[in-house]
Amino acid sequence: MPSSLFKKAKAYSEENHDGWYILSAKHHLLSPDGSVIEPYDETLSGAPVDRKREWAKTTHQQLNRENLLEQGNELVFHAGRDYYEELLPLLEDSGVDISIPTEGLGLGKTLAWYNEHLDE
Repeated sequence: MPSSLFKKAKAYSEENHDGWYILSAKHHLLSPDGSVIEPYDETLSGAPVDRKREWAKTTHQQLNRENLLEQGNELVFHAGRDYYEELLPLLEDSGVDISIPTEGLGLGKTLAWYNEHLDE
């Protein structure tokens, strides 16, 4: 069952972005319209840096295949630092703009940010 944080980030993304994807520790980049996946218990939170770097390389390749790294695109991360920290250096020369609206906020403040910015 999706967490309340995921539900809020999803709702915000659907209201404010042209498209959105899910960053998955196990499956990397997922389309919300893709095949249903089985529940899993895997996270990048607290994972070793080598694991995060390997994940970031694969995710970067997927972003490129999806044509999301084209000049003028903006990638807006609604994810924890563990999911973008090693990915950001790979995106530096891509020409895309990067935005992380809840960067540095704890869980409670992140949920409050979504509550303030959602049209619910």
